[in-house]
Amino acid sequence: MTAIQDTVNAEATSPSRAVRADVEDDQMTVLQRVLVGLFVAVPLAALVAAVPLLWGWGLGWHDVILALIFYWVSGLGVTVGYHRYFTHGSFKAKTGLRTALAIAGSLAIEGPVITWVSDHRRHHKYSDREGDPHSPWRYGDDWKALSKGLLYAHIGWLFDPNQTSQQKFSPDLLADSRIRRVDSWFGGLVAVSLLLPALAGGLWGMSWHGAITAFFWASLVRVALLHHVTWSINSICHTFGSEEFEVRDKSRNVAWLAIGSFGESWHNLHHADPTCARHGVLKGQVDPSARVIWALERLGWAYDVRWPDEARLQAKRPATAKRRLGSMTRRVTRPGRVRDEAAA
Repeated sequence: MTAIQDTVNAEATSPSRAVRADVEDDQMTVLQRVLVGLFVAVPLAALVAAVPLLWGWGLGWHDVILALIFYWVSGLGVTVGYHRYFTHGSFKAKTGLRTALAIAGSLAIEGPVITWVSDHRRHHKYSDREGDPHSPWRYGDDWKALSKGLLYAHIGWLFDPNQTSQQKFSPDLLADSRIRRVDSWFGGLVAVSLLLPALAGGLWGMSWHGAITAFFWASLVRVALLHHVTWSINSICHTFGSEEFEVRDKSRNVAWLAIGSFGESWHNLHHADPTCARHGVLKGQVDPSARVIWALERLGWAYDVRWPDEARLQAKRPATAKRRLGSMTRRVTRPGRVRDEAAA
């Protein structure tokens, strides 16, 4: 994983040539574009249609509970699994957990694990520069260009025919037969993610009505919300927010997205220290994904977790802010207490 991260972070001596080598031209077929469009449009239409559906008519506690369960499983599959584990190697996982994280991430319907990881590693290599698959600054920095860029970073990039080279960015995952198998199961896992809530809702309420409302809320609406929260990290968190750590790009922290994104919106620290298992390292920055990693470590399923390191954090803070960080990072990294407080 270190070798992969070094490759991703390496500076290209010839940017345009390097970018061309990192993508595979015109690999997205018309059918694939149509399917991407359906996965974007249908859940979003369901979310818009949800507005007039009031409590007690088409929505009940069963739907809310199922939606929350599937949102957490699939969302944490992306944040803990796809992102912090597979992309950045923030911790090591035992075989069962490794496979489970790949499956859980697939349930978010954000793409197969190898495709997702390849795109994100490419994003970090070229963050907010030529070659970044979803930078909101690709068209310029005036309001018209940024408006167009935000739309592209949020959704438009999904239709880009230039697909990231998996051989270049994810040779470690391609070499893992289990992960390749999960990657190939993506279509079936999409069906599971959409139909399992309906089955659970139907059995819970012992009615077709329960199945239909569960499908609407825990499948379509849940997927739409999760998609737009995830895409907001690409768009909003590279445009607006606070910068507490020095970075070479436009990554920012957006507090109001922290809960829904499971801590991913503490995006500024993530780009300053991509392999850190916790993104919200400052006081008051809630990071549910880090808490899950902490629990997995306690269970013995995850190990060699890269918790925040005081020296690394201090080095990445602006000079005017280093003193304010001191006491907090000493608590986080104090020997004997790191595992308890790193995920607090």
